[in-house]
Amino acid sequence: MMWREMEPDERIEVAVDGYKVIAYSFGSGDDVLFLLNGGPGLPCDYVRDSHSCLVDEGYRVVAFDQLGCGASDRPTDPALWTIERYVAETETVRQALRLGRVHLLGQSWGGWLGIEYALTHPEALKSLILENTAADMPHLVSELARLRGALGPETVAMMQAHEADGSIDHPEYQAAITLLNYRHVCRLAHWPAPVLRSVNDWNMGPYGTMQGPNEFLYTGNLKDWNRVPDLHRIELPVLITVGRHDELTPACAMRMKLHLKDAELHVFPNSSHLPFFEEPAAYYPVLVDFLGRNRNRR
Repeated sequence: MMWREMEPDERIEVAVDGYKVIAYSFGSGDDVLFLLNGGPGLPCDYVRDSHSCLVDEGYRVVAFDQLGCGASDRPTDPALWTIERYVAETETVRQALRLGRVHLLGQSWGGWLGIEYALTHPEALKSLILENTAADMPHLVSELARLRGALGPETVAMMQAHEADGSIDHPEYQAAITLLNYRHVCRLAHWPAPVLRSVNDWNMGPYGTMQGPNEFLYTGNLKDWNRVPDLHRIELPVLITVGRHDELTPACAMRMKLHLKDAELHVFPNSSHLPFFEEPAAYYPVLVDFLGRNRNRR
C-alpha cells in the first residue's frame, strides 16, 4: 500500500454554526476512517491524501477542512478558535454525513482534538488512532525546549532574545526554525506535494490563537491544556504512532500510553512528524493491522 493523490467520490458542504465546512469522502461501506488533520489552520490535504488509499482495504475514508482551513469558510473572529468548538464541529460533520461509529484518526493538533472528542463522544467511536501528538501541553513544551537545546546554547539564546523582543521574523530566527522543521517535522529532502499544499495555505489565525507563532513556541489558548488525568476514561482500543525524531516526541507518546487502558504504541525509527510520508512501508502495515483487528467492534 502506498499513498497517492485521488479525487474524492463526494465533496460535501456541511453547515456549521452558520458557516460552510467542506468534507471529502472516498469509498463506501460501514467501516469509516474519519480523519482530523493537524494545524490548527492547516488544509486537510496532507492527511487526506496520505490516507485515502485505505479505500483499497475496504474502508470509507472521510476528511474535512476544519473551519478556517482549505475550502471551508475562513472567518476572522478569534473567539471561534477553541478546542471545544472544534469538537462540536467534528460531531456536526459526523452526524451530517451519517457516518455512524467511526475509527477516528487524529494527527498532531488533530490528536488533541481527537482526545477531546473521545472524552466528549465516546459512543461515536470504534477505535482511536493518535498520531504524532500529545495529551499534556506543558510536558510537550519541555520536550520542545530539549529539541531546541540540541541547536546549541548560542542559537537557543538568540531564539530566546528574538522571542522576548518580538522579532521572530528575523532571518536568523527563521533559519533556526527551518532547521528544526527539517529535523522534527519532515526529514525528507523534498516535502511531498500534499504537505506543501497544506503548509503554503496555512491560516495563521486559528494557529496563532490556539498554539502560537511556530511549531516550537506555544503561547496560545492550548498552552496549558492537559488531558492526561482523564485518559483513563477512554476505554476504546487506541493506536499511538510517533516518529523517533518527532517534534511531538516519543516521550509524549509514552505518557499517553501509560495513562490509557487499552493502547499500543509504535515508534517509527526513521521518521519525524509525518511517518506516512517519511516511512510509508513501515507505517501502513501498522495502521491496517490495527484497523483490521478493530473492524467489527460493536
